[in-house]
Amino acid sequence: MMENNSQTVIHAVHYKTGQNVEVKFDGNIISEVNPAPKLQKEVPFIAPGLIDLQINGYVGIDFNTLPIKPEEIRKVTKELWKQGVTTYFPTIITNSPEKMREALKSIREASQKFAEVEEAIGGIHLEGPFISPEDGPRGAHRQEYVRSPDWDLFCTFKEAAGGKIKMITLSPEWENASEFIKKCTNDGILVSIGHTAASPEKIQEAVKAGARMSTHLGNGAHPMLPRHPNYIWEQLANDDLASSIIADGFHLPDSVLKVILQLKGNKTILVSDSVSLTGMLPGEYSLHIGGKVVLTPEGRLHMAESPGLLAGSVQTQLWGINHLLKRGLCHLNSAIDLAALNPSLLLHLPVAHISQGNPADFILFYQKKTKDIELFKTFKNGKVVYENKEVSKHVSSYYDELLGSSDSTFKTSS
Repeated sequence: MMENNSQTVIHAVHYKTGQNVEVKFDGNIISEVNPAPKLQKEVPFIAPGLIDLQINGYVGIDFNTLPIKPEEIRKVTKELWKQGVTTYFPTIITNSPEKMREALKSIREASQKFAEVEEAIGGIHLEGPFISPEDGPRGAHRQEYVRSPDWDLFCTFKEAAGGKIKMITLSPEWENASEFIKKCTNDGILVSIGHTAASPEKIQEAVKAGARMSTHLGNGAHPMLPRHPNYIWEQLANDDLASSIIADGFHLPDSVLKVILQLKGNKTILVSDSVSLTGMLPGEYSLHIGGKVVLTPEGRLHMAESPGLLAGSVQTQLWGINHLLKRGLCHLNSAIDLAALNPSLLLHLPVAHISQGNPADFILFYQKKTKDIELFKTFKNGKVVYENKEVSKHVSSYYDELLGSSDSTFKTSS
């Protein structure tokens, strides 16, 4: 990276084309992207910053355990930079209306207090309380707070969030679901079907009303289903529904990931669905939702009393990308798109293209022989917000050559 007056220039390999490019940006906006000659030494790949539509918590901080301090949300934001995530959706799940409003208000206040939080949060994802009350589809959501869609109640959530709710997961099995979905859609909110026991007919009605995504398809479901029809087949077959997936290696087997990827194509979206124990050491923990759980050294989180039942995901978008790459389920460009371009297009976020006029939100990384990638740098609004010092040691000589100086250095924001 080199700086010329107010302009910053980066030489890298574009993740989609495989071509060397020169990316210039003034402040927080990309000003030019031009072809560049191939250099003697290896240069990093460049790709858009990752987007995660489902973050329940991270590094011991839970967005659903009150009280939530603005400083904690700021910490999550900065920790996610270390995973290449530059835009994320804090996810508030089923709880009492009072506690849901308090959690939503906390995120709004953190955005008002800290500019980096405001810039990183693409919107709030409301996962519940309008979901299935049935065991299995309900998942870890507390049954006593599950209820049918209620527009007046939802408006109190919107007010508490300061208009930041941009996505809602609900089940269309309720009688008034279609009317509620239409109102959300007219209000510019993405409706996603999830935690559902809905019939195929109800799912079709929901799509006609405006639903456009399935939340973590294949999870939050009954352990046993009819061969056909069932709500998973119905969502898979519907061309108007995008599907988010958790590719942590535990929530879905590779065969299911492969089927979803092949059927949904560029309407597949990678999410982490991370809970507060993401980034924590293995051991036994007690969660506000789920009770006693065990985090294994392999990265699997399960219920302490029922090891066969998962208690959430403790992995990140970067982990999911690497799982898909190492298992041969995706090529590099497709794996990145699942966590950047595809969610950006679905939610109309202007951050997933390395092109003139777009925000300078991107990552630099290297691809290892094992196919997985190693994050090098994360840029947010044109500033380096994370740098992998170990990787920097190995590549500093390249930048010395590029700049023609032995004392060239990286400039990293605090």
